Amino acid sequence: MTKNNSQRQLITTAKVTGVWYLIMAISGMLGFIVFHPQIFVSNDPEKTLTNLINLESLSRIRLLFEFVLIIAQALTAVWFYRLFKDINNWAAWAVGIWGMMNSAAIMISAISMSSAIEIASSSIQTHEDKVILIELLGNLITNAWGVGSLFFGLWLIPMGYIIIRSKRMPIWLGRTLIIGGIGYLLSTFINCLGLNSPFLQILVIPATVGEFWMIGYLLIYGIRPMNN
Repeated sequence: MTKNNSQRQLITTAKVTGVWYLIMAISGMLGFIVFHPQIFVSNDPEKTLTNLINLESLSRIRLLFEFVLIIAQALTAVWFYRLFKDINNWAAWAVGIWGMMNSAAIMISAISMSSAIEIASSSIQTHEDKVILIELLGNLITNAWGVGSLFFGLWLIPMGYIIIRSKRMPIWLGRTLIIGGIGYLLSTFINCLGLNSPFLQILVIPATVGEFWMIGYLLIYGIRPMNN
């Protein structure tokens, strides 16, 4: 295989990776930011139960976005490994494994969400039992996303490292991803300590910038040739 053919195939791999990453970002935003608050009300299982009963179709749309996110995250991790494996094998493995771990954590959220929908429509449990179970499952959803954010932060760091060392993408993209990954980890640990502050939102801004920069670069440019 000639060098030009190899580069063309790598660009194709990069663009497919970008497509999966874009689907992952869109499904995550629509599911967790747009639809989730309409159904799952923090610290109010009674209201959540009412929403699950009265807005069942919307609840299932929310669940569908969770399924799409799980699939897109897993495929993004696999395609990132394929993209980076010949550039830096161990870091590519780290990106792939930690991306898959994030997908696995979100699976717990999806299982809990599906269970909550079924419990809400059940005729077996009493109303009081349903409220207790919905509260438990709501906490599982929140904590699954919290654990997932650890691996989400972790996978950005080797991704940025590969970019900086290889120079196959803009160096500041790599630096932004690393800063974003560290910010995600710090935000998760601070949340774990029960500390709530507007500062937490600032910590994850570099990750958001880095992600959309990465998506745009993958879709538009793909990846630079070696030593260019």
